[in-house]
Amino acid sequence: FFTLHQNFPNPFNPETWIPYELATDANVEIIIYNIQGQRIRSLSLGLQPTGTYLTKGKAAYWDGRNDSGEWVSSGVYFYYLQASDFRAMRKMLILK
Repeated sequence: FFTLHQNFPNPFNPETWIPYELATDANVEIIIYNIQGQRIRSLSLGLQPTGTYLTKGKAAYWDGRNDSGEWVSSGVYFYYLQASDFRAMRKMLILK
């Protein structure tokens, strides 16, 4: 089955990892939104094989920057995973 896990560490500063599991091969994209629902970063991971992506070496990595390369401010953010027909969202916290 597909699963989106809680990021780690959480809260974090300035970087975090986003673990997930794929039931089948899938194009994976993670989109990060601020508390106002504005899209601030897109992580396009491309076609990923079936499996678990739970460790720092495999999980999606976010460096705490927006699409323009600027550091984001402290606060609550949401990360949204799209993989095949699977969609899931979770909350995370940046503390600086």
